[in-house]
Amino acid sequence: MPTRIPALCLAIAALFATSLPAQAQAAEKKIEVKVVVLAMFEAGADSGDTPGEYQYWVERNHLNHIYPFPQGNHDLRMNDDGVLGVLTGVATARATATVMALGLDPRFDLSHAYWLVAGIAGINPERGSLGSAVWPEWLVDGDLAHEIDSREIPAGWTTGYVPLRKSMPYEQPRTDDNGIVFHLSPELVNWAYQLTKDTPLDDNPTLRARRMEFAGAAAHQPPSVIRGDEISASTFWHGKLMSQWASDWVSYQTNGAGHYTVCGMEDTGTLQSLTWLARAGKVDLRRVLVLRTASNFDQQRTGLTAAQSLAETKVVSYIAYLPALEAAWRVGNRVVTELTTHWSTYRDHLPTESAAH
Repeated sequence: MPTRIPALCLAIAALFATSLPAQAQAAEKKIEVKVVVLAMFEAGADSGDTPGEYQYWVERNHLNHIYPFPQGNHDLRMNDDGVLGVLTGVATARATATVMALGLDPRFDLSHAYWLVAGIAGINPERGSLGSAVWPEWLVDGDLAHEIDSREIPAGWTTGYVPLRKSMPYEQPRTDDNGIVFHLSPELVNWAYQLTKDTPLDDNPTLRARRMEFAGAAAHQPPSVIRGDEISASTFWHGKLMSQWASDWVSYQTNGAGHYTVCGMEDTGTLQSLTWLARAGKVDLRRVLVLRTASNFDQQRTGLTAAQSLAETKVVSYIAYLPALEAAWRVGNRVVTELTTHWSTYRDHLPTESAAH
């Protein structure tokens, strides 16, 4: 009898040895994500009330599968087409943390995923008009800097903002500081623009009247899909002088290649996390797009001070709030639909490659 016990133990051990790899493989099966759509804020519930940046995606793309996400800002939502919706939270810190948490989440395979930031923004009236959709190539951080109060700046300075490790505004040579400038794939951005440039966008008499209160041909145009670049800062700044600073800052930080068009808040934080996740082999940085749509102008109209204009510039009450939300979904969804419909091609080949559809 004693000689049979070891034999029985060996048989049981062999059984477990053959079954455990299959169990482990099943446990490690990841959910393949085709497109990650990042929205930054929601006005209320995910659906059924006043919309924020997230709601149209939830309702219209049927993001009905909910995944608890306590390590991030908000539970995740996904549909049967492989589109994952993420609500990052407002401002750089929340977006940075949420995107990093998603990138390290063991439930998802993000190695072939495309990323689309889709949110509203203020627009420079010298570059575009209300309700327009902007595809940036350059994302420039507007927070990382030295600053002197404007009441104490030396004579001849146009701003109290000074680049890191510099002694005066726009001092040359410019220093490359990680986290200040992010350059998206020019080829992918142009592909998205070409795909969506003829998308019809909503206009109305209120927008037409408001945009005529600003100088310049760009401000007077109806909403359209355009190219432009973004400054990303958690400080909600406003006014003509600040808009001029944003233009100068983007030009300086990109060595003249970038042209300030829209102001967002979270996107350099999102790109910082994605950059490090790409370094870790979790994501493909060549597959990242940002879309910002104009809910308001970044400065006062004729007859108002900057302070008066700021007082009437509030989230949800932006003059082009709903048209901008509609534009973000309508333009962004053309990209999402193209990618998911032809996933057999775009999974392994970028849209800009010759083998793409």
